[in-house]
Amino acid sequence: MGSLAQLAKQAGMRVTGCDANVYPPMSTQLEQAGIELIEGFSADQLSLAPDIWVVGNAISRGNELIEAIIEKGDTYISGPEFLAQQVLPNKHVIALSGTHGKTSTSSMVAHILEQAGLQPGFLIGGVPADFGESARLGGGKYFVVEADEYDTAFFDKRSKFVHYRPRTLVINNLEFDHADIFENLAAIQKQFHHLVRTVPQKGSIFSPSNNSAIEALLDMGCWSNRFQLSYGESASDQSQWNARATKADFSCFDIYQAGQLVASIDWQLIGEHNMQNGLAAVAAASDVGVNFDVAARALAIFKGVKRRLELVGQSENICLYDDFAHHPTAITSTLQGLRAKVGNEKIIAVIEPRSFTMKQGTHRNTLGDSVAMADKAIWFQPQDISLSLAEALPDDNQICTHIDQILEAVSAEAQSHPKEKGQEKMHVIVMSNGGFAGIHQKLITKLALRLP
Repeated sequence: MGSLAQLAKQAGMRVTGCDANVYPPMSTQLEQAGIELIEGFSADQLSLAPDIWVVGNAISRGNELIEAIIEKGDTYISGPEFLAQQVLPNKHVIALSGTHGKTSTSSMVAHILEQAGLQPGFLIGGVPADFGESARLGGGKYFVVEADEYDTAFFDKRSKFVHYRPRTLVINNLEFDHADIFENLAAIQKQFHHLVRTVPQKGSIFSPSNNSAIEALLDMGCWSNRFQLSYGESASDQSQWNARATKADFSCFDIYQAGQLVASIDWQLIGEHNMQNGLAAVAAASDVGVNFDVAARALAIFKGVKRRLELVGQSENICLYDDFAHHPTAITSTLQGLRAKVGNEKIIAVIEPRSFTMKQGTHRNTLGDSVAMADKAIWFQPQDISLSLAEALPDDNQICTHIDQILEAVSAEAQSHPKEKGQEKMHVIVMSNGGFAGIHQKLITKLALRLP
């Protein structure tokens, strides 16, 4: 919603907004964009008398302001509807979807198109470091959108992405998530198939060749050009696109199209998941005419996305990272990538199970395995979680009920770690899809780290 507000502002509209518990980087962006942010949902805001209320999907019936809006009879629409009506007409929409990697892949595509001189517009759920903003109207005909499967609004229970009508669609992966709105994987597949139904016959759909959940949804019907992506298999397999790592940490990989080597990527990112995202981004960019050399050069200078293994503090022997991972698959792939990069150096994972799916215990059987690549895992057990982490996790995982306990635990690990110059580093990675009570700055202060 903050990104959408910025698009409206860039389009010349007067924009105000309200929310609760706003934290950086979005709060910073809104302030820099000159968008007035009101704390809370008081009905007094009706006095603003806007032409239209754009309602985010975090708002439900019973909210004081929305009840006042409905009672008065003011016009209100959802964020995706607003985007579809005000921004996307006459645009070639490139939509990046999937359970994981949407923000990163969207950022890559937007960056590649920018480097190709296409001046893309974009709406991304994070902050691409190359742009410093999460949304832009752009000056060309292409618009890149992070296509989220979460529901649209309290009055529209379809997934957001059904409003976007893409011509180029990437489905990176598909797993069960968002247990607060989806009963099972089949319910998610149904929403994804609604999206597939909107892609034109001459449009393109890119998806991995070995994902049974995606295969099942496409078997429901696919009327567009379909291209398969594969990773690590021989270049002669049936997939039209293939990526193979040339370094163990996936910081270098080759891309093949129809069995022919078309690009070699050497970039700052690590991890197999990022190689997969990179392949999808190059394929999507190629779909709108970007040549492979331009795409490879663009990814070589791609700075990444804030809160995706972002280095936020360091000293001679400690590195502190902020990461958005909040699903066992994402936690696993992120830690695998970091392990491949740092070798035998010590990794401490600090994890807040914040999403509804995590809190209710949907992934209880995979939590322990997800942190296998860490030397130590420290979990936060908030009060509003029904899952018992003590029952779900192996005994060698540490569980804390207060932030101060986490700070002390990480500090103890740092004190026991060799500090002599030249000794191996300790890597602390904080994983949460929220603000985590400002723990990153608290760790920077506690461990006397400097900003990178």
